[in-house]
Amino acid sequence: MSSEDVEIKDAINGRPLLPKGKDSNEVLSQGSDSSGRDSPVVNVDDQRETWGRKADFMLSCVGYAVGLGNIWRFPYLCYANGGGAFLIPYLIMLVICGMPMFYMELAAGQYFSLGPIGVWGSICPLFKGIGMASIVVSFLVCIYYNVIIAWCLYFLAISFRSEVLWKHCNNWWNTDNCYEGRLPDAKNCASMINATINATVAGGNITNCTSINTKDLTSPSLEFWNHYVLEISDGIGNPGIVKWELFLCLVIAWIGIYFCMWKGVKSSGKVVYFTATFPYVVLFILFIRGVTFPGANIGIEYYLTPKWEKLKDPKVWVAAATQIFYSLGIGFGSLVAMGSYNKFHNNIFRDAVTISIINCATSVFAGFVVFSTLGFMSYTLNKPIEEVAGSGPGLVFVVYPQAIAQMPVSPVWAILFFIMILTLGLDSQFGMMEAVITGLVDEYKILNKRKELFVAATCLLCFLPGITHVTQGTLPRCCLHGEPTKEEPMS
Repeated sequence: MSSEDVEIKDAINGRPLLPKGKDSNEVLSQGSDSSGRDSPVVNVDDQRETWGRKADFMLSCVGYAVGLGNIWRFPYLCYANGGGAFLIPYLIMLVICGMPMFYMELAAGQYFSLGPIGVWGSICPLFKGIGMASIVVSFLVCIYYNVIIAWCLYFLAISFRSEVLWKHCNNWWNTDNCYEGRLPDAKNCASMINATINATVAGGNITNCTSINTKDLTSPSLEFWNHYVLEISDGIGNPGIVKWELFLCLVIAWIGIYFCMWKGVKSSGKVVYFTATFPYVVLFILFIRGVTFPGANIGIEYYLTPKWEKLKDPKVWVAAATQIFYSLGIGFGSLVAMGSYNKFHNNIFRDAVTISIINCATSVFAGFVVFSTLGFMSYTLNKPIEEVAGSGPGLVFVVYPQAIAQMPVSPVWAILFFIMILTLGLDSQFGMMEAVITGLVDEYKILNKRKELFVAATCLLCFLPGITHVTQGTLPRCCLHGEPTKEEPMS
C-alpha cells in the first residue's frame, strides 16, 4: 500500500494526516487512554500535554470568554441600542457569526494539536502570518490588561477598612465640586435661589446655591479615581511619576500570572476551578441584593424596555456583532491554543455551543445586576438613568463603587465586587497569555525545554511596557470612563 493510500485511509478513519517527510515510526499511532477513548496523535520525543480533566478545558474557556466585557460593556450596549430589542440582533449574530467562528478556532486547535502559528501554517504556509498577528495582538493586550488587574488589586486592598475611602467629600484629594447626597429636583441649581440643599460638598453645606450648577458637580468616587488612584496629569505628554502603589500591584499581578501559567495547562487548569466559578457566586449575591434596592425596578425597566425602532438602525447590528466577537474572544489565538490541548476525539462542537450559550447568558444576567444597582443610584441621587449609566472601566471603578458606598457594610460589598472583577480579569489574561506561549513554543521547539524560563521572560516583557500605565500620565481620558465619543476620539 502506497503512502498516499495510507494517508487517505487515515483521513477516512478520522486521523490527522502525517506531516510531510515523516513516517509512522516518528509518530505514535492512534492508541487508547485509560477511559477507552482514542488518544491524540503525538510525537514520541515531544509528547504534548493535555488537559487533566474535561472540566479544566471547559472552565478555562468559560473563564476566558466571560470577562470584563460581560460586566462593563454588554449591559450598557443593550441599554443604549434598544433595550430588550437589542437581544434580537445579538442572538442572531451569535448564531450566524459567533458560534461558527468560536467552533472553528477550537476545532482547528484540537485537530492539529498546535498553537495559532502552527495551525495556520498547516492550513497554508502563507497563512502563518495570521497566526503571528494573533500572537502579537494578544501580547499587546496582555500588557494593559494586567494593568486593569492591578487596579482591581489596589481597590481590593484598600477596601479592608471600616469605611470605603470614596464615600465622602472631606478628603485632601476632593475639589470644591465634589458632591455627595441627593441632588435637588431642579436640573440647574441657579433656579433655586437662596435654597438649602441637604447634601455635603468639599467645602461644607451649600446654603446659597445661586452660583452652583449641578452639571459641574462630581461624585466622591470619580474624584477618588482621578485624583487619588490615578492622579491624572495634564496628558500623556506629561507622564509624571510612577504611582508606587499601582506599580506594586502590577508586580504582584504578574507574579501571580507567572505561577498560574508556568506549568502550562496543568497549573492554569486547576486555578480556573476558583477563578471561573467565583464570579457567578458574587453575581448571584449582587443580583439578590440589587433587586431589593429601592429604585431597582427603574434600572431594570431601562435595561429591558424594547425600542423596536432601533432595529432599523444598522449601527445597532454592528454593535451586536462587535460585542459577540469582543465577548467570545475570537481572533486572539487563545481558543486555538486551548483547543490544542484537547484529546483528538473530544466533542468540540458540543463544547463550543455550550460555552457560547453560557457566555451570552452571563452577559444578559450581568445586565440585571448592573442596572438594578444603577436604578438604586438613580433613586438615591435623584438623577436620571442616563446620567448614572456608563460602560468601560468607569463603570467598574467609578459608577459601581459609588453605589457600593451607599450600601450598609460597604467594605464587605466592595471586597466581594473587586474579587469578582479580579477573577474575571485573570481568566481572560490566562487565555491571552496561553496564545502567546503556546504559539511560540510550538513554533520554536527549543523553547519547550526551558518553558518555565520562557514564561518568566514573556511575563517580564509584558510587565516592562506596562509600567508606563501606572504613571500619572496614564491611559487617555477617553479610555478611562467608557466608550470613546466624537468629542474624545480614540487615538
